Amino acid sequence: MSDNNLVLIDVHSVHKIEGKGIFQAGLALMSVSGDGPYRHVQGLSRGLAILHAISRTTNGCATITDLSAVTGLHRTTVRRLLKTLETEGYVRRSASDDSYRLAHKIRQLGDGFTDDEWISEIGAPVLGELLQKLVWPSDLSTIDGTSMLVRETTHRFSPLSFHRAMIRQRMPVLTTAAGRAYLAHCGPEEREEILRMILAGDDEQAALARNRLQVDRVLERVLQQGYASNDGEWTQQSKVSALALPLRHHGRVLGAINVVFLKKAVTISEGAERYLPHLRAAAWKIEQRLDAAPLPLAERGVGAP
Repeated sequence: MSDNNLVLIDVHSVHKIEGKGIFQAGLALMSVSGDGPYRHVQGLSRGLAILHAISRTTNGCATITDLSAVTGLHRTTVRRLLKTLETEGYVRRSASDDSYRLAHKIRQLGDGFTDDEWISEIGAPVLGELLQKLVWPSDLSTIDGTSMLVRETTHRFSPLSFHRAMIRQRMPVLTTAAGRAYLAHCGPEEREEILRMILAGDDEQAALARNRLQVDRVLERVLQQGYASNDGEWTQQSKVSALALPLRHHGRVLGAINVVFLKKAVTISEGAERYLPHLRAAAWKIEQRLDAAPLPLAERGVGAP
């Protein structure tokens, strides 16, 4: 991204903007999806309700009477929906007791729902809440090779955003707060593998990775101070500073959450004092929701060969 894409900001008015609810309408888009001109498809909702009801049974099967009672749908409607689902291969009927079970094809629905999509879905509304408190934009990112890939962001809604199109953008691991937060807290084997991939490149990151003592110092500082930061070290975004924290689930790091601000508007120490409590609260809330949410099919081992 070049400076031509920057949205000019009067840094003297930053503190006047912070904390004011001047962008509530935009935030609503992060948690509520609009219907637009399209009508609700009742038949699809009913079919999904049938699949959900079968999946929640204790023994993995249900009769038409059972499903009618659970969903509140008439038995004739349930029978018609089951016939369609059976024809499409998503349920199967047991000839022994006329009960219905989920079929093998249902596993295909979860193939594309990875940990990355799971954490994005859960984290998006929390980012919206964080934006209300900080006004500066935040990103939720996950590791992707030698980069942190932005999965969710509030840049679009922040009046202080300097890059509106951050979604799916890549950030280098070694020179960004998000990357440093991830690298410092992931397992040692994963850390070494990431560093090996970085060393195999010929970019700025590779040059930095060759100085292992400096890399270790940076990561040790992250662990000592309890958060990661960068203060313009990413040359492509040299005017930008950021703070970041890891996002964990069951002891494993899944990604990172950050807050991004202009160097000339806020120093790292000022940002840590003002924004870290809110950033920690947001990270904690995402982790709590991850712990409470059903695991992705891939993580449960469903569909594995």
